[in-house]
Amino acid sequence: MPELAGRVADAFESLVRENEERWLSPLAVRSYDSRGRNLPEEECRLRTPFQRDRDRIVHSKAFRRLRLKTQVFVDPEGDHFRTRLTHTLETTGIARGVARALRLNEDLVEAIGLGHDLGHPPFGHAGEAALDEILRERGGRGFRHNEHSLRVVERLERDGRGLNLTWEVRNGILKHTGPDEPETLEGKIVRIVDRVAYINHDIDDAIRADLLGQDDLPEHEIELLGSTGSRRIDTLVHDLVESSARAGDIVQSDDIGGAMLALRAFMFDRVYLRQEHAPVRATVRRIFEDLVDEHGHSLEDATDYLAGMTDRFALAY
Repeated sequence: MPELAGRVADAFESLVRENEERWLSPLAVRSYDSRGRNLPEEECRLRTPFQRDRDRIVHSKAFRRLRLKTQVFVDPEGDHFRTRLTHTLETTGIARGVARALRLNEDLVEAIGLGHDLGHPPFGHAGEAALDEILRERGGRGFRHNEHSLRVVERLERDGRGLNLTWEVRNGILKHTGPDEPETLEGKIVRIVDRVAYINHDIDDAIRADLLGQDDLPEHEIELLGSTGSRRIDTLVHDLVESSARAGDIVQSDDIGGAMLALRAFMFDRVYLRQEHAPVRATVRRIFEDLVDEHGHSLEDATDYLAGMTDRFALAY
């Protein structure tokens, strides 16, 4: 990388450090105090390490493919249903707002948010469940999209070289779901906001698809959180910010957090598990068996290839 002299570049890091000490909470991760990357490299003189991670994710092939991957509804008839990309953008936007209010590192939150679903397979939750089932049948350890998202950024992008992201971003991507919580408060924000986003936009899409009516939504939770998606998100965000500020951690209040989980359970019962997923399972199984049994791919290679497919590519395979 050529050495480009300039007053702005020369002062950039010191000004960022100074600004973060003035503005950020003592609990925030500082941009130049990262635990580092797997491979050492020269830093950019006009971007912080987390800003570089954000740019690498946005410019990755896996990120571009998210626009053609299902969020909930496979191949919906309509222009306004969410995709995995719009979910990612909604999650990231909400999470940045929470981080700003709590004076945490917005750039770290943004990078984690943009990268958290890079490893999601086609066909949304149904595709993930089908791939997990097939791998376990064949003696594998199953499939979890958070683990595969980490594999995408560490091993698969850039023709196998990976994106060489910072430890904090990789940790947040891996632990945005699953049994273990992220080690940073910024990662914990994305973990909760991911649910805030998908529960509410999935309700919106389910109503648009005529799977739910407004009157079908559980009365107590809707009364507590709000009658529209924007009001529910506003309620959840304010509760998250105020509860976290009091606790010195990223938490929800018992009432609001409990209502969100109840609404999530309602969505699983009435929407996610009620859809007819047999065609999805059959498509995933056919593709996987073709890759392994007919073309001799290993389980790992077949998983990488199938998980990287968009819905459109998988349906045409």
